[in-house]
Amino acid sequence: MQRALALAALGEGDVHPNPLVGAVVVRDDRIVGRGYHRRCGGPHAEVYALDEAGDDARGATLYVTLEPCCHHGRTPPCTDRIIAAGVRRVVIATRDPNPQVDGGGVEHLRAAGIDVTEGILAAQAEALNEIFFTYIRRGAPFVQLKLAISLDGRIATRAGDARWISSAPSRIEAHRLRRRFMAIAVGVGTVIADDPRLTVRHVVGPDPVPIVLDRAGRLPPTARLLQGPIAPIVATASMPPDVEAVLAERGARIWRLRDSEGAIDLAQLLARLGSERIDSVLIEGGGDTAAHFLAAGLVDKLSWFVCPLLIGGRDAIPAVGGVGSARIADALRLKDVSTRWVGPDLLYEAYPVRNEA
Repeated sequence: MQRALALAALGEGDVHPNPLVGAVVVRDDRIVGRGYHRRCGGPHAEVYALDEAGDDARGATLYVTLEPCCHHGRTPPCTDRIIAAGVRRVVIATRDPNPQVDGGGVEHLRAAGIDVTEGILAAQAEALNEIFFTYIRRGAPFVQLKLAISLDGRIATRAGDARWISSAPSRIEAHRLRRRFMAIAVGVGTVIADDPRLTVRHVVGPDPVPIVLDRAGRLPPTARLLQGPIAPIVATASMPPDVEAVLAERGARIWRLRDSEGAIDLAQLLARLGSERIDSVLIEGGGDTAAHFLAAGLVDKLSWFVCPLLIGGRDAIPAVGGVGSARIADALRLKDVSTRWVGPDLLYEAYPVRNEA
């Protein structure tokens, strides 16, 4: 199963909004087939593994990281292929939360006389597919907040200079992270200050859909992301019609999403992205954007590169803007914290503690 999980990870960034799945066929304690889901709409992991195994699949054991599908989608049911191959036993890491599957695949296999074992390395399999599981269960994208900060918690100087707080290895790692997501969101202030392209570079991978949070229509029509390979989505609450017309001419899609206080309705933004089969959003800046998503309880995971420099100054830009917590008891707590070195920088990854009250 560890080998199957490693195979599944090879599809990262290429299968959205499908899950990452790996499969291994074992006969007489020897691996005779391997496969992973490579692209949305393409053959599933089980098919690749069974094709490689050929006749050796008969009487063998199939290890798969996610419950095999039992419905007709872009491809035929994997359960039918497994049964036809003569597999004797199937070992599954975790069930598929998709209502079209969720237990149906297991039932189909057992009804055919195949021995099914469940729950092997389930936690690792669910962590690998945290984007897919969240999207299927919630109908809205998985949201991850990524920031690079100085030791004193700043993301830019008082003059707005942020290049470069993080090291070259961290910037490459940030692009590896970026390729995992279908969309990437920034505030308009970040676009004005940095003019980012919001594409994947330094590593091979598909470019995400750019999203700009622009409440009042400040996005420059000369912004580089408007010249990029994918038309950006501009979320706004009160953009002037003439600005909207100019941006639309440059290919931008304008979404007017106004909440009761006249700000951009972030929950509505995520719901609309989910309806367009966008399963994941990476939030990259800036401090006010981070504050709004965190305050709304919409962040599922945080990735913070803590870098060995001090910026100083009361007017330097903090990692999280807004008014902040008045009491430590009200501060956002994090759980399942992990750390690792990326060059000279320390990468923290963690999950917000949800208030269940």
